[in-house]
Amino acid sequence: MELQNTWFFLWGLLWAIFFMTDGFDFGIGTLLPFLGRKDEERRMMLNAMGPLWDGNEVWLIAAGGVTFAAFPKVYAVMFSSLYSALMLILFALILRGVAIEFRSKLDGKGWRQVWDTCIFIGSVAPAVLFGVAFANIFKGIPIDEAGLYHGTLFTLLNGYGVLGGLLFLSLFLVHGALWLGIRTEGDLQERSVKFANVMWFVLLVVAVLFLYATYKETNLYDNYFRYPVLFLVVILDVAALVGIKYFLKKECLFCAWGSSALTIVLCVFFGVIGIFPNLFPSSINAESSLSAYNASSSPLTLKIMLIVALIFVPIVIAYQTWAYKLFSDKVNREEIGEEAY
Repeated sequence: MELQNTWFFLWGLLWAIFFMTDGFDFGIGTLLPFLGRKDEERRMMLNAMGPLWDGNEVWLIAAGGVTFAAFPKVYAVMFSSLYSALMLILFALILRGVAIEFRSKLDGKGWRQVWDTCIFIGSVAPAVLFGVAFANIFKGIPIDEAGLYHGTLFTLLNGYGVLGGLLFLSLFLVHGALWLGIRTEGDLQERSVKFANVMWFVLLVVAVLFLYATYKETNLYDNYFRYPVLFLVVILDVAALVGIKYFLKKECLFCAWGSSALTIVLCVFFGVIGIFPNLFPSSINAESSLSAYNASSSPLTLKIMLIVALIFVPIVIAYQTWAYKLFSDKVNREEIGEEAY
């Protein structure tokens, strides 16, 4: 049971790290047509995330790999019941990657506008769909005891699911705008910081609505009422959200981005803690839910995986820390050359 609990925590942590790191990429891609008024500024925006975006997606692969290896039943049911939504996310991620690489291969205005549109679609679609998917997991998926899904793609587009999508999009927009404030300068930086200030109020409203809807639509608060000490996660999340605005007023953009990153991580753990020990709750019958105990691999597999994770995860973290430090300088107009994204 301890191994299952450990891997449940690691499963949630990997998803949280993915949303924290790739979240600002989704935000920047979504803001590309709005904050980038000239091609030069759009190239600066892409350069701000260019050396890092593909490395950030390593955490998505890790989270999916852990689901497959540690909780194979969950992986099987997830990719059968949420197949359409997950394929849309995959296609959008592929579209974004191709667009980032192809947009500067030619100088034509029409060529770049097409790929900029693809970057926008490939950024906003995963941001919203990930939020919809996780909100529905928090609420419960209509699966029976055989793991068969009773619904369609549109079943996921319920009010609570859509609200989850808007929450994720709002989080990523603020996260991305703050990253642009850190990495860029001049008019683009000023517009990014101004947008982050305004978007923060939208995020606050959506977050409050999501917390209230969670109380009405899900059983997520049961674990919190059972163990009130867990409300510290909610309190810290709210404090981190307020910290974004506080540090923006202090003009400490890196601290504001750090508060945004913490907000995203704690938001994910708010849901993960609420559904524990379930990874894939059933809205039809609680006994049909897939949990860390009835859907996990053998203890030997979990032990081997834990050893591998303890060796390689710190290496990945060290590499990404080095990469972030290496590309920490501001992107300026002098840097924009033929090699730019």
